[in-house]
Amino acid sequence: MSFLSPLGMPWYARLFARLPAALSPGGRSSSTASSRLGGLLSRPSASSGTPGKVYIVGAGPGDAELLTVKAVRLLQSADVVLFDWLVDKSVLALIPRHVKQEFVGKRCGRHSATQNEICQRLVALASAGKTIVRLKGGDPAVFARTCEETTALYRANIPFAIVPGITAASGASAYTGIPLTDRRCAQSVRLMTAHLQDPDASPDYRAMANNLASETVVMYMGLKRLPIITQQLQAQGVATGLPVAVIENACCHNQQVIIGTLATIADLVAARTLKGPALLMFGEVVNYRQHVTPALLEAAQPLATLSL
Repeated sequence: MSFLSPLGMPWYARLFARLPAALSPGGRSSSTASSRLGGLLSRPSASSGTPGKVYIVGAGPGDAELLTVKAVRLLQSADVVLFDWLVDKSVLALIPRHVKQEFVGKRCGRHSATQNEICQRLVALASAGKTIVRLKGGDPAVFARTCEETTALYRANIPFAIVPGITAASGASAYTGIPLTDRRCAQSVRLMTAHLQDPDASPDYRAMANNLASETVVMYMGLKRLPIITQQLQAQGVATGLPVAVIENACCHNQQVIIGTLATIADLVAARTLKGPALLMFGEVVNYRQHVTPALLEAAQPLATLSL
């Protein structure tokens, strides 16, 4: 997927360079906006003793164009960005070169830093007067362990704010055309994780099975456990013909979609070389997939036609 303008720069990178003036509140003049930006760039240094602040920002599911405007503004004005492995390279490309980047990704079996170390790092940087963006894949409110970090910041008297992002379930729904709800078959949607705090614990398969007749279930971080999940649901009496979709790298140029049933999906996925991240979608909504045209999302809109 290419988002390069004729000048060789992503169109959104050129757009975001204009944001401080365009977004100045109350219709302020560009000179006022420039002064505002200057204030951001001349924040007290770490040696001044002024406490810093932390913005916990949702990076969305992949495509950099799905970032909120506020998220991009904060990336442009940060001192340090701590990011997860789920953050796409197109998003990281928007971070200015002078902003320090620190990878603190956690993946099943491979942690660059423990959660406690991440919390300590946030507190240490903010205590040194830095403005930090803690960049998390998807939305900070959905399976992101945000509360552990905000608790550490609160206890250290560090001011923080949370900026939402598009969660993977919403992004995958849009980019694959599979609705999350449909009045014909699904009146609710349930977001679940296959990884619980207790590694020996399992999701509530009974509750999941009891509602699948009229509910969509989207399971995060369940790719490696797919065979067990499908077996457990069948053991709970769920019909083997229930439609299931597995979406890998949702909203990215290498997105893959595999569709099967509760009885076939594990074998279909095993025959492919999926590495994740991937979402599992269970429910009749899979049969109501809309025929979206992904190519429309790849066409970059010329900067001259954008209006803020």
